[in-house]
Formats: sequence, structure tokens, C-alpha cells
Amino acid sequence: MNPWAVYALSGVAMFSVGLVGLFSHQHVVKRILASNIAGSGVLIVLVALARRAPSGVPDPVPHALVLTGIVVSVSSTALGVALARRMARLRADAARASEPPPGSGGEGP
Repeated sequence: MNPWAVYALSGVAMFSVGLVGLFSHQHVVKRILASNIAGSGVLIVLVALARRAPSGVPDPVPHALVLTGIVVSVSSTALGVALARRMARLRADAARASEPPPGSGGEGP
């Protein structure tokens, strides 16, 4: 089997695992990680399917797209983590606000 076919198949497998994780988990951080795994699979497929000249030199355009995809992936992960932290903070504030104040015992005067 051609080594590039192995890379392409492993990229498809990574994309599939990431897609399953993205739709099966409820936790936000697990969804962010699954999205990263799926994106990495797409990038591996892109590198594996880069057109090759008979001299064996790869086409630079897919590799440039992969580098751009890595930058976009890092920035979207940072945004997702920041939003997840913000959601956790808002949920904690809402839970804290719904609790009765300490010492009140939940009884009237």
C-alpha cells in the first residue's frame, strides 16, 4: 500500500472519530477537543492528497492551505476555550445567586 494512502486513510479515520465525539459528548471541552481531532484529520487528508509531479516534488498550495488551517484551528480553539470558561463562570455565578444567604436557614423572621 502506498504510504500516502495510509496517511489519507488515517486522516479519514481521525475525522470520523472527531465527528463522532463532536456529536456524542455534552461537555463543551470534549466537543472542542473532538473538533480539533476532526480538523486535524482533514489537514492530514489534504497533505496526503497533494498532487505530486513525476519528479516527486509536492505541490506547495495544499501545504500552504494546511499551514493556514493550523493557524485557524489554534485561534478557534482559543476562542472556544475562552467561551467555555465564560459559560462556566456564568453558571457558577447563577448557582451562587440562587442559593439562600448563609445563616438565614431558609426560614422567615
